Amino acid sequence: MLRIALIDILLFALPFVIYAAYMIWVKGRAPASAMTGAPIFWLLTIGFGLLIAVTVTLVQFSGGSPEGTYHPPVVEDGVIKPGGVD
Repeated sequence: MLRIALIDILLFALPFVIYAAYMIWVKGRAPASAMTGAPIFWLLTIGFGLLIAVTVTLVQFSGGSPEGTYHPPVVEDGVIKPGGVD
């Protein structure tokens, strides 16, 4: 669950990081003032859009078949055998 939360945070923050890097590298601003006057609304919109697009894509193309049978994880000989959908 922590991995998913970190990926979501990264995807949401990506437009802000790219904008700040652009302002520092191309425009020559100091790192402390890179976000001054930033188009926050558009960065938020792009961040949410990227987050939603990746989440929908993961839900659509990952996982097992909807008609499959779920087998939960089991412990065999002290080793956890992962579950799955057949």
